[in-house]
Amino acid sequence: MSEGHWVFPGFDPIAIQIGPLAVHWYGLMYLLGFIFAWLVANWRAAQPGSQWTKEQVSDVLFYGFLGVIIGGRLGYVFFYQFDAFLDDPLYLVKIWTGGMSFHGGLIGVITALWLFARKQKKTFFAVADFIAPLIPFGLGAGRIGNFINGELWGRVTDAPWGIIFPAAGMLPRHASQLYQFALEGVVLLIILNLAWRLRAPRGAISGLFLACYGLFRFMVEFVREPDVQLGLYLDLFSMGQLLSMPMMLAGGIMLWAAFARPQWYTRNDLLTENK
Repeated sequence: MSEGHWVFPGFDPIAIQIGPLAVHWYGLMYLLGFIFAWLVANWRAAQPGSQWTKEQVSDVLFYGFLGVIIGGRLGYVFFYQFDAFLDDPLYLVKIWTGGMSFHGGLIGVITALWLFARKQKKTFFAVADFIAPLIPFGLGAGRIGNFINGELWGRVTDAPWGIIFPAAGMLPRHASQLYQFALEGVVLLIILNLAWRLRAPRGAISGLFLACYGLFRFMVEFVREPDVQLGLYLDLFSMGQLLSMPMMLAGGIMLWAAFARPQWYTRNDLLTENK
């Protein structure tokens, strides 16, 4: 079954080593995602009538960064490792052991954007629609980091494009990390930025993010190896799929609400402060 399939070579997880300082690939991918978001957000803020300042961009990205880290860790522990937390409550803060959850990070970011919007007297969706198109690049970079680390592999397959991950055994598996890179990173980036250019109604970009990410993640989870400590619920759905279902529902409702309104907004109106 494994004949002719590519064997994952086992890349060095450290991208840059300067004396005792080691920068891992996954951390480097996070950094690239942050730099991309910072550059594009500042460019958009500099457009005439944007009603965003460089200081506000820096603040909202800082809020978002905290939301990702805090929410991602809390989500991973409570969604995927709750038994470990019950055995050792300090496991919650042992970030160096690894473990972050996208869905937890999303909840953290939503909370952070809501707090930022209140502080700056902007509408929540004005902030969320501004930030949403910046996220897929970082998601895609993160999936490349997963692939380089040889983690979060897919289920066993006899497809010719299957890859053998020695850490998971010598049977070929779906490279689910690359599937997620293509969908969550490339395709979602194109969809959201196209919606921005086409002046989608307020809330539609945020709704597209939730609906499309939820759908893409739900699809890929069918070929991604389930978490060993959780398995499948009803012998069919993974935890990632269960968490993606509310995203698809919420995104669909937001899209319906956005397009049901008679008014459309311009790119400048997207950023109008709450009146």
